[in-house]
Amino acid sequence: MESTLILKEENFNKIKEEIKKNRGKKIIFSSNDDELNKMILEKENIDILLLNQSNRRDFLKQRNSGFNQVLAKLAKKNNVAVGINLDEIINSFGSKKSDILGRISQNIKLCNKNKVNMKFIFAEKENKKNIHDLKSLGLVLGMPTWMTKSLK
Repeated sequence: MESTLILKEENFNKIKEEIKKNRGKKIIFSSNDDELNKMILEKENIDILLLNQSNRRDFLKQRNSGFNQVLAKLAKKNNVAVGINLDEIINSFGSKKSDILGRISQNIKLCNKNKVNMKFIFAEKENKKNIHDLKSLGLVLGMPTWMTKSLK
């Protein structure tokens, strides 16, 4: 089994160096900066783009999920999966949890439209869940069956 590396960095040059050092590993990139996410999708070779939803603020008339059709097309072109941070869902409560689930549902619709794969990501090891539970959650959030079949 190949090892996995989660990169959380705000400097593009440092990220570039880390990706270069860890060529054989599965690379998951996570950032709160939408422009940096776009640059990484355009220029670097990563496996999963992990979108964090807990620190975002919605716009007046629409959700701010950090993902749009431009990023979806780039992810499809570069064969990058979009990650859903399950720790955020587990550790949030009330209206914050419903906001996060709404943003994730919006991202699922965009990924389905552009045929981009999605994955559930755990940062904390003790939050491991049963694969059937993950597939059920995916279906409830709006994932099509072709997307849930690829969940592992």
